[in-house]
Amino acid sequence: MVALVSPKVELRRAGVNSYFGCCPFHDERTPSFHVSPDEKLYHCFGCSESGDPFDFVMQTEGLDFKDALEALADRFGVTLQTEEEDPAAAAARARRERLYKLLTRAATYYARYLWAAGEAGSARRYLLDRGFSEEILREFRIGFAPTGWDRILSASRQAGFTDQELRVAGLIAESRRSPGRRFDFFRGKIMFPTADARGRVRGFGGRKLGEEPGPKYVNTPDGELYHKRDVLYGIDHARAAAAKAGRMILVEGYTDVLALHQAGIRNAVGIMGTSLTNEQVAELGRLVAIVELCLDADSAGQEASMRASRMAAGAGLELRVVPLPPGSDPGDVIAREGVHALRDLVATSTPFVVFEVNRILGRAELSSAEGKDRAISALRPVLGPLRASVLRDELVRRTAGALELTESRLETLLGTGAPGAGAGTRDRPARSRPGGAPDPGQAVAPAAGFEHSIRAEREFLAMCIAVPRAGAAELAKIDHDALLTSELMRRAAQHLATRLESPLAELPREDDELSRAVADLVAHAGRDGPFTDEQLEYSRLLLEFARLDRQIARALAERRPGIAGLAGERQRVRERIGELVARIEKPDWASDGRLAPSAESDGRGAGSR
Repeated sequence: MVALVSPKVELRRAGVNSYFGCCPFHDERTPSFHVSPDEKLYHCFGCSESGDPFDFVMQTEGLDFKDALEALADRFGVTLQTEEEDPAAAAARARRERLYKLLTRAATYYARYLWAAGEAGSARRYLLDRGFSEEILREFRIGFAPTGWDRILSASRQAGFTDQELRVAGLIAESRRSPGRRFDFFRGKIMFPTADARGRVRGFGGRKLGEEPGPKYVNTPDGELYHKRDVLYGIDHARAAAAKAGRMILVEGYTDVLALHQAGIRNAVGIMGTSLTNEQVAELGRLVAIVELCLDADSAGQEASMRASRMAAGAGLELRVVPLPPGSDPGDVIAREGVHALRDLVATSTPFVVFEVNRILGRAELSSAEGKDRAISALRPVLGPLRASVLRDELVRRTAGALELTESRLETLLGTGAPGAGAGTRDRPARSRPGGAPDPGQAVAPAAGFEHSIRAEREFLAMCIAVPRAGAAELAKIDHDALLTSELMRRAAQHLATRLESPLAELPREDDELSRAVADLVAHAGRDGPFTDEQLEYSRLLLEFARLDRQIARALAERRPGIAGLAGERQRVRERIGELVARIEKPDWASDGRLAPSAESDGRGAGSR
């Protein structure tokens, strides 16, 4: 039991038949994970996870019971015996075991040949020039197939394997011109072994070098063990990290997986192209609850994302999208901007529906009525099926602001104004965070005369009026055109920028709409205040977050560089929002009756006490 757990948990003896370490199932600093070797049991006093060796393997490696049983038997040299097995089933199992052994031998041979053979020099240079370390290449058993016609064929025959087994395993082919003449299927190619969740090699992907004719990649033909639709490349390396994180990152192919794993992002697998299959979805559903698509933002990748969203929803998986710069793969991002840039992009993944709404709005021509109509037509199949939820309310609010429509008008144009499609939440009063801070996920009722505004912008300007000194500083630092989507709110902000102490002064007589808007903002500030400087900053950061969402969507649509920088900025805004929420929700008084220390008073930041 200790040998099983120790590779994943640093255990320390704490008495007889007792070891402790930090739990592998949740983040902690004080060890609360207890192992009893004699009973072969574990229990975490922090998260209450417990079980036996089979449970440990199933939870940490994402295997079902049968695979966990077989994996443990392989690891500790236990021979499993099947009782009352049908002779035909026994023969089929024995045949599969020989095929697994044959494929493993081939993978070992190719890997050794890559590092030892002179003719593999160009393959070594190619891989190392791509930025892959020898360590990651050896970990994934990357190899090279000799250019000779029968190297694997001859070596396997000498080891006692038949030509029939070699053919079924996809390692040899037969000449069409000379029946009976057999030769190696893979020759002169970089070899990527594809394995199942237990690490058993099932087939290979071979990449050609140079400019010779033919496809760049050749895969093992579909057969008894290998089915391309089932392949999740790297699943044997990613399953433990994915099981712990509860999410898996999906990329297109072999080198993308190597790039992410080398960067320390271990919960990543390749789906062998842009199309996610039902078989892959089923495998992912047994392992994680969230999948994150890290595909190119070109049209093929976006169409694949649409198909993947439907399959993921049917399997009960949450689908999120990592916004890669157009034309780039994960390896390109790392090479161009560094590992931190890719990690920022992964950290700012968004729900697929949010990504799709942002993409549509970013590509839309919103300066004309016709362009807005086209955008609404594109949004209808995206927002229409979305069930009533806070997320839907937020998307409708954001879309209405971008289109300069009221939410009720947008619902009507979308054809989703009936109860159950998000209607019913719009007339409820605004809900606030503790301390009066606005909740970004709650829809609130539009005020009269505000048909061309969104509520978050109205909330921000009202707070500026309520806290005029801090409000003037906030208005001075923002770009009104970039931050505010409502033309009316932009005019109001320009008017208020130098008049927060007397916001109703000098209103233009000819602009009744602006006058009503400012009067409503003043009433809102007096009715819902008082507000604090932190609440004002929180409100402004919500608008900054929405602005960055729009800029990322526009950059994707226009295929502009710099998306990683925008994603990193958005992550920093997200973190600052979290810090402010924690401080706003912190009680004013400590449990002993004294005022809790603040970041300004003790220099350690809110919550340090």
